[in-house]
Amino acid sequence: MDEIIHQVKQHNRPLVLLTGGEPLAQRHCNTLLKRLSELDCFVQLETSGAYSIASVPAGIRRIVDIKTPGSGEVQRNHLQNLQHLVAGDEIKIVLTDRSDYEWARDFIREHKLGLDDVPVLLSPAWGDISAANLCAWLLEDRLPVRMQMQMHKVIWGSQAEGV
Repeated sequence: MDEIIHQVKQHNRPLVLLTGGEPLAQRHCNTLLKRLSELDCFVQLETSGAYSIASVPAGIRRIVDIKTPGSGEVQRNHLQNLQHLVAGDEIKIVLTDRSDYEWARDFIREHKLGLDDVPVLLSPAWGDISAANLCAWLLEDRLPVRMQMQMHKVIWGSQAEGV
């Protein structure tokens, strides 16, 4: 852990994002987040939403995924996380097809999401839904969400690694 903190200090970036796999499945994740929060940078945690975020240290911005039926992991959603979200956190939902979109639309409405300081970002799974189609559906339904693209894939292509 000391080596990670050292590397973050060396890079001297304004933002540190802890992601990849599932950070909260790692035993010392919250300790690392606490140490990162003591540095002079903005710290975010991106989580699959399958683990509780209740014990994430204060001041860490959480990006919590909500899994759709098309992901094959909808049963793993830890819905209690919704009550722990605060201003500055985000909800991310990746969509694989129109039925995923309709599921997400109904989920957003049922849980009254996107109407406060916690934005909801809908993203088309790369190669599954066109950005134009998702945009049209969002405009038609007037959902209080933002559309998000996987910009690294738009810029460098879907096969690029290490970006």
